[in-house]
Amino acid sequence: MNTISIIGAGGMAAAIGGLAAKAGYTVEVTSRDAMKARALTEKIGAGATTATFGTAPTGDIVILAVPYAAVLDVVKQYGQALAGKLLVDITNPVNSDFTGFVTPKGSFGAQEIAKVAPADANIVKAFNTQFSHILAAGAGEGRPLDVFLAGDDAQAKARVSDFIKNLGLRPMDAGKLSMALPLEHACLLSLGLLAHSVKHTNFSIGVSLLG
Repeated sequence: MNTISIIGAGGMAAAIGGLAAKAGYTVEVTSRDAMKARALTEKIGAGATTATFGTAPTGDIVILAVPYAAVLDVVKQYGQALAGKLLVDITNPVNSDFTGFVTPKGSFGAQEIAKVAPADANIVKAFNTQFSHILAAGAGEGRPLDVFLAGDDAQAKARVSDFIKNLGLRPMDAGKLSMALPLEHACLLSLGLLAHSVKHTNFSIGVSLLG
């Protein structure tokens, strides 16, 4: 298996890192908070390592597991250290009252990341429509857990799809990177359901294939 680099040390980083380690990947964790990065590395175990924030990731795939409010600054700080990397954007640029987005009108989070990333980095949107604890639990009760993804580079999407499959999850390709916008809206839908009908986070958004 390959090395997966994760920038961030929160719930989503723990969920993806834990699944990746169980699947046989070597996991590299880095964060602006070095203590949190070391703690997550210890939690993941399985030979996971801690890298210095801002240095070139060793992973074939780099998971941007920081809040949207921080991700643009993080990508800018890494700069050319991310050149040629496959960057997986898991962020949701949702405003504080969960009624809309903080991105410029006509844009979306993944597009804003692409603007500040090195020109030869590939951006794939994925993992943004599931709560971290649902993701960490993986598939359950015989039903697959869907991970939607979008991106402009077919080879990059294939690599991310293989990674998702290896985690025991089901990749669902939504199309070009522009489809990251409706995927970000899907997060907003989840938050609306949480606030107005479901009232808890023990649910997931997925696809039921009939027939």
